[in-house]
Amino acid sequence: MDIKTVGVVGCGLMGSGIAQTVAEGGFTTIVREPTQELLDKGLERIRSFLAKGVDKGKTTPARRDEVWACIRGTTDMADLADCDLVIEAIVENRDAKKAVFAELDRICKPSTVFATNTSSFRVAEIAAATKRPHLVGGLHYFYPPVINKLLEVIRTNDTAPEAFEMLLSFGRLSGKLPILVRDSPGFAVNRFFIAWYNEAIRLLDEGVANIPTIDVAVCEAFGLGMGPYKLINVSGVPLAYHAAVSLTESIGDFYRPARHLRQLYESGQLWDLSGEVDPARKQAVADRLLAVVCGVAARVAEEGVATVEDVDRGATIGLRWAKGPFAIMNDMGLERALALMGPIEDAHPGFIPDLLRQQVASGQPWTLRHVRLAIDGAIAHITMSRPEALNALGSKVLHELKDALAQVRANRAVRAVILSGEGDAFIAGADIKEMQALAARPAAIREFTELGLGVLRDIETLPQPVIAAINGFALGGGLELALACDIRIASSTARLGFPEVGLGIMPGLGGTQRATRLAGRGVASELVLTGDLIGAEEAARVGLVNRVVAPPQLMATARRLADRIASRAPVAVAKSKAAILATQRLPLDEGLAFELDRSSEVMATPDRVEGMQAFIDKRPPVFTGTEPQ
Repeated sequence: MDIKTVGVVGCGLMGSGIAQTVAEGGFTTIVREPTQELLDKGLERIRSFLAKGVDKGKTTPARRDEVWACIRGTTDMADLADCDLVIEAIVENRDAKKAVFAELDRICKPSTVFATNTSSFRVAEIAAATKRPHLVGGLHYFYPPVINKLLEVIRTNDTAPEAFEMLLSFGRLSGKLPILVRDSPGFAVNRFFIAWYNEAIRLLDEGVANIPTIDVAVCEAFGLGMGPYKLINVSGVPLAYHAAVSLTESIGDFYRPARHLRQLYESGQLWDLSGEVDPARKQAVADRLLAVVCGVAARVAEEGVATVEDVDRGATIGLRWAKGPFAIMNDMGLERALALMGPIEDAHPGFIPDLLRQQVASGQPWTLRHVRLAIDGAIAHITMSRPEALNALGSKVLHELKDALAQVRANRAVRAVILSGEGDAFIAGADIKEMQALAARPAAIREFTELGLGVLRDIETLPQPVIAAINGFALGGGLELALACDIRIASSTARLGFPEVGLGIMPGLGGTQRATRLAGRGVASELVLTGDLIGAEEAARVGLVNRVVAPPQLMATARRLADRIASRAPVAVAKSKAAILATQRLPLDEGLAFELDRSSEVMATPDRVEGMQAFIDKRPPVFTGTEPQ
């Protein structure tokens, strides 16, 4: 599914931001409002935001004009007929949303995928208004959508895998950091976010603390610059109230709006933030809200709505918390987290999920992985998933990558590997903070470097070919890792380089060696000794990457190449890879002898018999990868 034109229905606060984000991704964007007055207001909102970006130096006039040229408005829903994707972003009204989807279903071409930005309703309920529920998913943006990187991509039980993958790819191409969420009331983030602010108001109801104390205590406990009361004043009391009402209807009484929230909504006023902070009451506030957030987050994971990693990413990226609920529990200790939930369990029986009790019983903290491994047929996808740190290589990441490679090595069904990075970077280098901490102990920094060297060597010696899909920054250790892969495909927006000398260090994971072998001494010297970055096209010209493709084509190109490799004889591929690698350490005569030995071994395989017979029979071969007996 290829996306070129995107429709956005609704151009209010959220819709206008979504439309701008889509246009900034390079997509032709058609924005629809029912009246010219509403459309003009929405387009002016986009125009004004783009102008502010230029005034603040965050973008150039040329880039502003480029984005604006991608946007056009309409009051006619029929103008969305040929869109590849339509995103609904109208008022949070169930019947209105269903009516929009029913109309779109009649108008749009059969292949158009629909997405709703609802934050309150089940996506499946809205999708039921169409005759194509398999092409409907959720794209839940967070305010302000132009700035906030988080995107919940929601899949219903009916959403087709290819439609879901299209929505994920679209989210990434439009600059978002998507988390995968199963269709459920409140999805992942709002489940604990709404509980968080509603419980903060219950504390006021119960007289535990006043508003200034609660706001300060929450800011300190969660590493925030804005507490729940001030946040609600900024984002809107009606939004906070209706979100709680919606989850009450969908999930239960735990989400019933706190008394003071209901009263404030009915009055049409804002919170009065004045008053003195009472330090003696801050701990009680912190304990209560930490317990609520951690309990609800564990329930979200138990229900399979989202992984623990994605829940935490939702908190840190979408809500800008210093840490996510699971990292918070690991820090405080799971036993203490469970103990803090006791009073809430008394008030709301069944609040504590079994998953949390089981994790406490195990005596182990939550496992929060930064490297994802997914096996899709004969292809293994390894994704560096630490986008908040531009996928920087720390000890934990290197150990997880080493483990993922070991799993691939042991899996005979895997015939090719694609290695990529989540977010704006492939890998932006080593974790400088960790290296700085280790640098005071020479033995420790050497151990870290040797760990990295070992992992890169694991990539080189893996029997299965590894394709690096370089989607953004590949710097320092990230470029070194890419050079250890067999094939490198780069997005046209990728930036590569060795910036180490600017930090007072030098490449230590083979950068001086592999870059020289691939591009020659002159190119390697210029890159390493200046620390300058180069674009993807220049990297291809000097031989550091195989080819450059447009960002939307990166993963598809890597996948086609991986599928092509996977269709070949596995033993022949593995031994050919080993022979190519041997050229880096053997003189020509010894290399030729090495190749002869490997070639002789391949000739003795059942796959050689099958391949040659299939050629004679004029049919596709069926390779098994069986080694000779």
